[in-house]
Amino acid sequence: MSVVHTRNLDLNLLPVLVAVADTGSVTAAAERLYLTQSAISAALGRLKAAIGEPIVIRHGRGVVLTERGSRLVAEARPHLDALWQTALQPVRFDPKTSDRTLRIGLADIADEWLLPRLLRYLEAEAPRMRLACSPIQFRTVNEALSTRRIDIAVTVADELPGSVARRPLLRSHFVCLFDPRFVRLGTRPTERAYLAQDHVVVSYNGDFRGVIEETHGKERRVRCAVASFASIGAIVDGGRLVATIPIIVAREILRTRPHLRAAPIPFAHLEGSIELLWPTALDADPACRFVREAIIELAEQRD
Repeated sequence: MSVVHTRNLDLNLLPVLVAVADTGSVTAAAERLYLTQSAISAALGRLKAAIGEPIVIRHGRGVVLTERGSRLVAEARPHLDALWQTALQPVRFDPKTSDRTLRIGLADIADEWLLPRLLRYLEAEAPRMRLACSPIQFRTVNEALSTRRIDIAVTVADELPGSVARRPLLRSHFVCLFDPRFVRLGTRPTERAYLAQDHVVVSYNGDFRGVIEETHGKERRVRCAVASFASIGAIVDGGRLVATIPIIVAREILRTRPHLRAAPIPFAHLEGSIELLWPTALDADPACRFVREAIIELAEQRD
């Protein structure tokens, strides 16, 4: 077959040829494919031009395949049958054998309480699945989901487009974390005692403002700003800095550093919601749904 002919070959014409071969009639093939007779005839003409020789000839009121047409149908039919079967069969997903890799965006508040538990769950239920985890936060989650850079996100989020589905996972409020060996705040700090301390804040912008400044308009003596919650336990431990962090983060830190203390902040504030987010295009994806349901189950167990 010449290069010129190959360039002109439209593979969408092959189902037309198979339908003509099965029915022996342009009219019957048109009815099967919900096309007009002229559309079938035009498709056969384009296929003849691409191949460079006749593929059907008239026979009585119908048509029959030429030798070249018969060979083409014999070669194309198994591949078309396999494609139709794949397209029409429901997707079968077995977590025990699936080797899917899913990309998950995690806010640093979710790293310690969720990821180890999720990995242990997958080890038991889906041992061949893999997770590619990357940091995410409320400013970047929309872009990451919209561009399909990640398949699932667990974070705090603001307004999102309709193309992103969301489900609340956990409610969380803020507490102050400190080392009672060096900081005297007691079990219920007063505003005066709290503001008299030196503080460390988590700031994604790299500035010295946090939830107290933004929400309550109070200015703290902030001595250090870090980009994530990962180092907060080590910073507070053995020092005089106070950290104001979500309670779920504080609980994980206290799990490994039980000598530290967490106390309520002296300001009234609403709880925030940590959410499970995913593109609506992946609603029916069985692997994504399996992992989402696992995350929901683990969050409910935590409550």
